[in-house]
Amino acid sequence: MKRVALALWLVLAAVGARAIDTEAAFPDAERQGRYERWIHELRCVQCQNAAIADSPVGLASDLRRQVREMIAAGQSDAAIKAFMVERYGDFVLYDPPLTARTYALWAAPAVLMLLALGVAVRVIVRRSKATIDSDPEDAA
Repeated sequence: MKRVALALWLVLAAVGARAIDTEAAFPDAERQGRYERWIHELRCVQCQNAAIADSPVGLASDLRRQVREMIAAGQSDAAIKAFMVERYGDFVLYDPPLTARTYALWAAPAVLMLLALGVAVRVIVRRSKATIDSDPEDAA
């Protein structure tokens, strides 16, 4: 029983040790909310498919610190976004704007779905035509 309790304690201690953002919270809820929103809206440019809130790499830690400092300094959301996009490009945003450079990014899912639908229709038509052509009742 003591071993089970020790193992449980170690697991719970390990979960706390994996905490990524160890900085003290903002004293007011409004700034803390802005901080939380920004660290979930910015993509880690090193991990590429994780928000900076969830990324353990050093660059994400630096980005979280930068966001915290900008909010503490009273920077607006527009200023934070402009700084991050200027420094890291539109890729840093999980929701990049629709511009000439990002048309392919926005259109790719629709184009891929249309291609898949076209292939599926073509396969179904060919199989149904092959089934009709090889029907043994028509040969008799």
